Amino acid sequence: MDNDAEVLAIARTTVQAAMEVLAGIRPIHQLARRLDPRCLALLEHRATLIRRELARSTSPTLARLHRNSVVRSVRSCEVAPGVYEACAVVIDDVRARAVAIRLERGKQAWRVTELVVG
Repeated sequence: MDNDAEVLAIARTTVQAAMEVLAGIRPIHQLARRLDPRCLALLEHRATLIRRELARSTSPTLARLHRNSVVRSVRSCEVAPGVYEACAVVIDDVRARAVAIRLERGKQAWRVTELVVG
C-alpha cells in the first residue's frame, strides 16, 4: 500500500474512532497507540466535558450529539516528507462537522500529532 492510501485509511479509522470516543461508545485507551499523548489527553478532556454536560442537560439535541457518526469523506496531502495533513467530513444525528488531522511517520508507524474536531 502506498503512503497516500495508507494515510487515508488511517485518517478515516482514527476519525471514526475519535467520534465514537466522544459519543461514549468506545474507550479512549483504544486510541493510545495511534494518538500522541497530548492529542489523547485533549480528546479525553473533550469527552469528559461532553459526558458532564449530558448528565446536567435535558436537551434531546445534546443527547444525540456525536451519535451514529459516519465519516463521509477524507482528503489528505503530504506537507513534508513523512508528514500528512488530512481533513474529514463527519455526519452525525445532529449535524455535519469537519475534523482535521496531522499524521507523522515515526520509526515504526504513523502517529497522529494533531486532531481537531469542529
